[in-house]
Amino acid sequence: MMLELSYLRVLPAITLAFILSACGYTTEQEVRSFIDAERAALHPVSKVIPAPKPFEAAVYDEAGKPDPFSKYAFMQILIGAAKTAKPSIATPELARNRTVLEGFPLESLTMVGVLTKEGRNVALIRAEGKLYQVSVGSYMGQNLGKVTMIEETRITLRELVQDDLGDWSARTSRLTMQERTK
Repeated sequence: MMLELSYLRVLPAITLAFILSACGYTTEQEVRSFIDAERAALHPVSKVIPAPKPFEAAVYDEAGKPDPFSKYAFMQILIGAAKTAKPSIATPELARNRTVLEGFPLESLTMVGVLTKEGRNVALIRAEGKLYQVSVGSYMGQNLGKVTMIEETRITLRELVQDDLGDWSARTSRLTMQERTK
């Protein structure tokens, strides 16, 4: 036990002596000469940046050409793409006149009631505080939604959506009647 106790006293002293012996005696001059030698050995690498290419402005001769930013030009491009696309069951009628309700997203429209008019169901739709009448065959929503069925509590629509490749696909959406809270 006595041997272990003396060993524990000597161990820190030996460790401290070993650590201090690792630190050699250096002068400030030796440190400065080491730093100068390392700086001299260091050579920065630089790449030559190529000169910028001269800008050439494109000339647009608008004589006899339609405005490329007009809604008409955009619709012509869509109609042309629809005509050249492979035939599909789901093809929109892009040349027809749009209804007021096609300017609203389907989520913002609210079905408030159903009337029977001349034996046909007519739905009442609220959009921005105004009421509109919708019957089977009417269009509403921004995805070319055509009303296919009007029931007492909901409207069923067939929407046409274009994917990234330009192909049209049909999907069924429903607009249900909202319960009015007082």
